[in-house]
Amino acid sequence: MSVLQELQEAVGRVARDVGPSVVGLGRGWGFGSGIVTGEGSILTNAHNLRRDEVTVTFADGREATGRVAGVDADGDLAVISVETGPAPPVKWSENGTEPVVGTPVFALANPGGRGLRTTFGLVSATGRSFRGPRGRRITGSIEHTAPLVRGSSGGPVVDESGRVLGINTIRLEGSLILALAADASLRERAEALARGESPSRRALGIAIAPPRAGRRMRRAVGLPELDGLLVRDVMEATPAARAGLERGDLVVAAAGQPLARVDDLFRVLDAVADGKLELTVVRGIDERKVKVSFEEA
Repeated sequence: MSVLQELQEAVGRVARDVGPSVVGLGRGWGFGSGIVTGEGSILTNAHNLRRDEVTVTFADGREATGRVAGVDADGDLAVISVETGPAPPVKWSENGTEPVVGTPVFALANPGGRGLRTTFGLVSATGRSFRGPRGRRITGSIEHTAPLVRGSSGGPVVDESGRVLGINTIRLEGSLILALAADASLRERAEALARGESPSRRALGIAIAPPRAGRRMRRAVGLPELDGLLVRDVMEATPAARAGLERGDLVVAAAGQPLARVDDLFRVLDAVADGKLELTVVRGIDERKVKVSFEEA
């Protein structure tokens, strides 16, 4: 048997074995894909969800309305509760089994319920990181070359035996895909989300310009360049809005810690113990202290 014939058989086998566990979310172009992880549970990316209810299309064509059971927006994971019927749950990779560069992989998706896609590729890198929907850095992802169309995020990348190695999440330039690694931590989080246990992390409620863009914007209006996080927008009814932060403010320190990158701010937010945080803010050329309270958030 030739290599091409072996590959053809492998793709067909994975599509046959794993395909029934892959679902589409939304209709038409839809929102994305997902996988059956247990009776009544669909795992997908948080960024695929637009509302509390979503149409789920199964491999046999059956449609059902699912409701969001739990969301981890910072980790870009969500679980949908829906009647899964005969759709089987996926099989996870064995504990301690991690793909290495060159590992053959297969990516599956059912974008918006428009039918199963199965593609072949190789792991091109491991331990990659990217920004989640709320700006927090997500580490340890798998980069692979199996091409996917729009609406494929939330579907699985699996090994040759059909065991899930990761959850396809982001398309990069050059048709590369980043997938959340399906390690023990991800599976534990998925189980918690299925129980309705959504993690809660403190957030100021601001949109931040990239540091270099912030310095360039200040320079363009004749203000001195400073290290810090430039506020691009302030969401209504958030801790930042109640504290009086405004668009154009430069947050240079939090809890006395200098802020050069957004990750510095996230570390401070995660360490807040009493529900209050003091920010050092430069508005124009004037520096001021701003006290933020999370107690009403």
